[in-house]
Amino acid sequence: MKKSRKIALLTIILIFMTMLISGCIPGDGKADAENTAGFFWGIWHGWLAPLSLIISMFNRDIRIYEVYNSGWWYDFGYYMAIISGFGGLALSRKKRRSSGSDAE
Repeated sequence: MKKSRKIALLTIILIFMTMLISGCIPGDGKADAENTAGFFWGIWHGWLAPLSLIISMFNRDIRIYEVYNSGWWYDFGYYMAIISGFGGLALSRKKRRSSGSDAE
């Protein structure tokens, strides 16, 4: 009985978060010719690109990329979000040392 309550609660939270996030997808009417999307909107739209792609299959007004953007800065933020996902964007990566006799 407890397990089913946890699953129901998780489902409700997931539906709520999806609805909350989908209010800020590209093409929702918040950006126009005078009020363009900038760098931070580019990051946000890059993170939401997979969700935007799914929604755009059912709604022709929604795109994965904001048409009314500030240009290079929006593109830079969008690209950074796409390549980094929700993880960190590291320009250099360190290899982990394996423990054991292989290290010597």
